[in-house]
Amino acid sequence: MPSPLTAVNDFVVKFANVNGSGSASANSMFAKSVLRMGVPVAARNIFPSNIQGLPTWFEVRVTGEGHLGRRGGVDLMVAMNPQTWDKDVAEIEPGGYLFYDSTKAMPEAKFRPDITVVGVPLTAMCNARYSVPRERQLFKNIIYVGALAALLGIELEVIEALLAEQFQGKERLIKANVEALHMGRDYVREHLKPLGLQVRRADGVGDRIFVEGNQAAALGAVYGGATVCAWYPITPSTSLAEAFTSYCEELRTDPETGKARYAIVQAEDEIASIGMVVGAGWNGARAFTATSGPGVSLMTEFVGLSYFAEIPAVIFDVQRGGPSTGMPTRTQQADLLGAAYSGHGDTKHPMLLPMDPGECFEMGALAFDLADRLQTTVFVMLDLDIGMQEWLTEPFKWDDSRRLDRGKVMTYEDLEAGKTFGRYLEVDGDGIPYRTYPGTHPTKGGYFTRGTSRNPFARYSEEGAVYVDNMERLLRKFATAATLVPAPVVRKAKAATRDGVIYFGSTAPAMDEALGILERDGAHMDALRVRGFPFAQEVFDFIAAHDRVFVVEQNRDAQLRTLLINEGEVDPAKLVKVLHYDGTPITARFIVGAIGARLGLVDPTGTRAVPEAAE
Repeated sequence: MPSPLTAVNDFVVKFANVNGSGSASANSMFAKSVLRMGVPVAARNIFPSNIQGLPTWFEVRVTGEGHLGRRGGVDLMVAMNPQTWDKDVAEIEPGGYLFYDSTKAMPEAKFRPDITVVGVPLTAMCNARYSVPRERQLFKNIIYVGALAALLGIELEVIEALLAEQFQGKERLIKANVEALHMGRDYVREHLKPLGLQVRRADGVGDRIFVEGNQAAALGAVYGGATVCAWYPITPSTSLAEAFTSYCEELRTDPETGKARYAIVQAEDEIASIGMVVGAGWNGARAFTATSGPGVSLMTEFVGLSYFAEIPAVIFDVQRGGPSTGMPTRTQQADLLGAAYSGHGDTKHPMLLPMDPGECFEMGALAFDLADRLQTTVFVMLDLDIGMQEWLTEPFKWDDSRRLDRGKVMTYEDLEAGKTFGRYLEVDGDGIPYRTYPGTHPTKGGYFTRGTSRNPFARYSEEGAVYVDNMERLLRKFATAATLVPAPVVRKAKAATRDGVIYFGSTAPAMDEALGILERDGAHMDALRVRGFPFAQEVFDFIAAHDRVFVVEQNRDAQLRTLLINEGEVDPAKLVKVLHYDGTPITARFIVGAIGARLGLVDPTGTRAVPEAAE
């Protein structure tokens, strides 16, 4: 029988609750209390798409070494949902711990002999102290936070400070919550002993902030000069538009007149929202919408218009499980092909691929510069794991001297001086023509914005040669885009290797940890993180330099791999699929298992490594 697990600042706690029980707030407070003790955490709320009643989980990885991806496995299960009890208990690592409400006796068969069971009569304590049913439920959550603090060595003063901040100005609520917190702490002190898993004060957080990717992207949009947002609510992107609204109210309201210097419209549907964005972009405003896969599907006609008429627009696509309604509150990286080739006919669109909230902020701003320079729709491809979860990230860098890059815009002075203006006229080989803003000049600079074939001066034409010339110019513009999107990040192995791995987005934290584990086990591989599409030549040079390249992504159909093969005419045999798509964020253990199985590595027990699931 394994001994009880012992670890300091390195373990995983998972809360199993019922949606609508108020547990998310308490669980988040638990995570933030560890942060306040200087210990990094990676916290993920795994919730259902209904309003109330279905199972929900909240996973907190306490990670003194700073690994922000999911590890896999659970060391301490806080089992508050009888419906998922058996599944939750089965997840616990051998030697791990089970914390549960012991008010009602559980049959011995419901436990495991290889784990330590910790019971606290939460319901009985609440029934004895509170008479209102809702109070009993809400304060039960705070009581178990207090109990866990005593079991794990978390300083109660830290949680008390968090409660004071949360209920600032509401002294009655502060007092009641602190009382519930102490009830849990006092019960443990009287009846139980600390666990082998402990939190010890450290200095591993520094000045990093804890923020959601949607909030970061919204602030990036403000920094990037966006003044128009047209959107329609859809999980998991809604909070991005809501955050943009709150930031604009603070930062884009004229301090003297109180007038809004922005326009935010909740449209009647996704089609209307992208139509407004394209219209605003045509008029010279920096405009965007926030949506998810189903919304992108509806927007494709306007995206195609933006591509062919060459109008700037930005779409923040917070990806979720699909197809169709799919899994609205689960994460995937499954919109790559849909975004890259959105629209009918031959279309290609730039994509930015942030890995965390820090890059959501940076790329959220960059997207508007690129949209203006390239005169097209630019997609920023978040996913639910980045967008709706709080991540530790470096503080955002805000430079008040930053200037917006508006690209090729012909001014009144240019037109007055007699410069030749053709709206779709090739001028210098990069495929990007000049544009004017409406009303720039009373007699010069006007043009028809066409979604139909036209000549370089925007005159309607269905001549084959004219159409081909225009389509080839758009390809040259796309090649230019490859030099403007963020460059890939390459990580060289410590030893020479012919193996490589390519990945992107929210896979990065788990991938970085997995690379360290594989290296420790003797499997060296170079790594490349893609940050933008179209792909830079460096991506294809990386593939050419290796005999075998694993492509790790979170979708079923290997969409990144497909893009690499299609855009670079890469030999498919060189690119090995590693696919994770069950809707939960990918883990380091999954990556190690999937790649290790193909490399013939063995796990510590001496058996061949087997992935949790892989293509």
